[in-house]
Amino acid sequence: MTRPLRVATWNVNSLTARMPRVEEWLTTVRPDVLCLQETKQADAAFPYDAFEALGYQAAHHGDGRWNGVAVVSRVGLDDVVAGFGSDLDVQGPRLLAATCAGVRVHSVYVPNGRSLDSEHFTAKLAWLEGLRQVLADHHDPADPLVVCGDFNVAPDDRDVWDPDHFEGMTHVSVPERAALAALLDWGLVDVFRSCYADGGLFSWWDYRGGSFHRGWGMRIDLVLATRPLADTVTFSLVDRNARKGEKPSDHAPVLADFAIV
Repeated sequence: MTRPLRVATWNVNSLTARMPRVEEWLTTVRPDVLCLQETKQADAAFPYDAFEALGYQAAHHGDGRWNGVAVVSRVGLDDVVAGFGSDLDVQGPRLLAATCAGVRVHSVYVPNGRSLDSEHFTAKLAWLEGLRQVLADHHDPADPLVVCGDFNVAPDDRDVWDPDHFEGMTHVSVPERAALAALLDWGLVDVFRSCYADGGLFSWWDYRGGSFHRGWGMRIDLVLATRPLADTVTFSLVDRNARKGEKPSDHAPVLADFAIV
């Protein structure tokens, strides 16, 4: 007998500003696990009680400034590990892992990179390689594992509204896409892409210029799973409705349903 496990990821671009929307979304969609990025909160300010009132345990890793990641679960939350435990953590609280219903879950907020000639771009590539190394050192592709979050990389040209517009910019460069591909080569599957081959399906739209309504977006929020989980995926979705309305995040949630034993 199997039961579904619904895993979601959402860059909320300030949980302080977006908490009512997150509470409403959790009540409506009821994911089993939600990975949050860009909470912009310190651990002491994180609304653990509000999540508990909705039936969720929460773990958070943040310093109250620009980054911050969380794992929120209603199916258990064990063995929480924050950060890399290395000099990669100088880039801020961007990595948090926990075990939920026997699945190892990672919430990641990959650095932006700013520009191709920036030291921040070099640091972004190092961060992605560090994540791959964590997987290689501590996990096995045969294990049930997901890596969710804002990767700040569009996997291929289908994942941007106009490839020519982004030429020479971050998020689409050969080195970034190669770093993401190295994660997949370790043993991860982009489960949304496994469900939908078409382009033009995005998870982020700039606030400026009416980008959302014009369809000028990128798919940079990903749910990556090891093959044992990916082979059970029954459904995946970018919830565009959560990008609408008053004071939305510039990202939409992405979710995937897995049929697990």
